[in-house]
Amino acid sequence: MNIMIRGKHIEVTDALKEYVLKRVGKLEKYSDEFMDVKVTLLVEEGRHRVEVTAPIHGIILRGEEESADMYASIDLVVEKLERQIDKYRTRINKRMRSKVLKDHEPEHPVDLADEDEKVVRIKKFALKPMSVDEAIMQMNLVGHNFFVFTNSDNQAANVVYRRHNGDYGLLEPEA
Repeated sequence: MNIMIRGKHIEVTDALKEYVLKRVGKLEKYSDEFMDVKVTLLVEEGRHRVEVTAPIHGIILRGEEESADMYASIDLVVEKLERQIDKYRTRINKRMRSKVLKDHEPEHPVDLADEDEKVVRIKKFALKPMSVDEAIMQMNLVGHNFFVFTNSDNQAANVVYRRHNGDYGLLEPEA
């Protein structure tokens, strides 16, 4: 497992780096198939946030946690990812048609009662070609947190979304 650590508004000290490697490295017990795991440590307005992105055979596990202490945030995000793995183990293995995730006893038993995830509403809409700025405006007009549109620059389906900090994000398909 290759763990890449990046800091924003924080110096990644050796002690912090070692702690991230130790804690995030625990994910290796779930699978040998983890690729490049990206860990971003951020400090904004006194809040310490950790974002972890862990790709495994085309599926992306992602966790984000924030607290008043960076070490606590790291612990929380690793626990979150472990719960995700425990919860979705069967689905991930079926999708991969092999045993990508190793069998193990979960440290925190998962309540399977919420496995009843289902689509409760289907909505159809026209994909109108527009610029990113127009899509953001449309999203704000309808009061949603995301908006799907055809990007007039590249004619591909894109999604704009509002991030937790109030900024906007854009999702584009890879070429």
